[in-house]
Amino acid sequence: MDAKLTSKMTWLQILLVIAFCFLAAFFCQHNDKLYHQTIFQVSRVENGKAVKMTDEFQNVDHYHSQMLYGKITNGKHVGKTLKIKNSYSDSHAMDHQYTKGQKLFITLHTQPRLHATVKDIKRDAPIAFLFAIAISLMFVILKLRGITVISSILINTILFWIAVKIDHTNNGSAVILIFSILAVIFCFVTLLLVMGWSKKMLVTLSAVLCATAATILITLLVFGITHEKGIYYESMQYVTQLPKPLFIAEVLIGVLGAVMDEATDIVASLATLKQERPQLSRMAIFKSGRQIGKSIMGPLINVLFFIFMAETLAMTLLYLKNGNTWHYSFSMNMSLGMTSSLISGIGIVLTVILSSVFAGLWIKGDER
Repeated sequence: MDAKLTSKMTWLQILLVIAFCFLAAFFCQHNDKLYHQTIFQVSRVENGKAVKMTDEFQNVDHYHSQMLYGKITNGKHVGKTLKIKNSYSDSHAMDHQYTKGQKLFITLHTQPRLHATVKDIKRDAPIAFLFAIAISLMFVILKLRGITVISSILINTILFWIAVKIDHTNNGSAVILIFSILAVIFCFVTLLLVMGWSKKMLVTLSAVLCATAATILITLLVFGITHEKGIYYESMQYVTQLPKPLFIAEVLIGVLGAVMDEATDIVASLATLKQERPQLSRMAIFKSGRQIGKSIMGPLINVLFFIFMAETLAMTLLYLKNGNTWHYSFSMNMSLGMTSSLISGIGIVLTVILSSVFAGLWIKGDER
């Protein structure tokens, strides 16, 4: 553990963090009565024989059957014992292997007798544990500022949920408009809570909104000139509305996050530099902003590339294992991720320029 981090954390704080995390996990492990969905706890498992399966591309997999014994832990059938049949493969592509002690969400059937099928695993305990670790570390390291960070996350989550509900109500007819307004609110709320109301916050807000808007306009212009050749919206599975506006909305939110992170770093650094050296000219501030941007631009673009591409890796490998060509597998799985990372890269480059320009024009020597 880093020396600076340990110097900020006392043993009492470390013990409190550990206790809070385990209490959160313990609560979620015993909160079955709070769920409307029926929960089944596995007490015993009987595994059957494995069956070897080989497809036409010589992919080998083994399928297993197992019988799950246990009881229902909530709802009107609480306490009743059941046995549920489950099948799974070694690859776990579309199924799971269940073990003793796990809790499962099930669907009950009453005809011709009470029986059930498994829907999914109850995963709230490990999620709560990780969530508790994140919150605890924010409070320990950031102190009271951790409250503003957590508040911004909660507020943005609620705003995002409202935007999705509005989009669902309108059947996707105004998805770009809805998420454009959401992006502005996201940016304003986050920067206000994190940086406070100041000229530095307004400079950052202006740079973020201008860079994001310019990036989306460039994207739409390029799409119009190229007629979107090479953009395979078919890879957006299960989409029930027009895919292009939805993809633009996804890119808009993705670009906003990267641009906000970069603009905050650049403007905060330039404000501190101007405070320490008030005699610096606007051109000197602009050049300093470019130098800061050069140092963080590369890693930030690579992080976005890894995020966009990593989520498509599993499906791409599945396509390749089933005899599809690399070109087809890439087109159907990775092309939109690659496009999103390229668009985000444009936004990141524009942010360096706009943040440096706005900081040079508006930040004075007495502005923090």
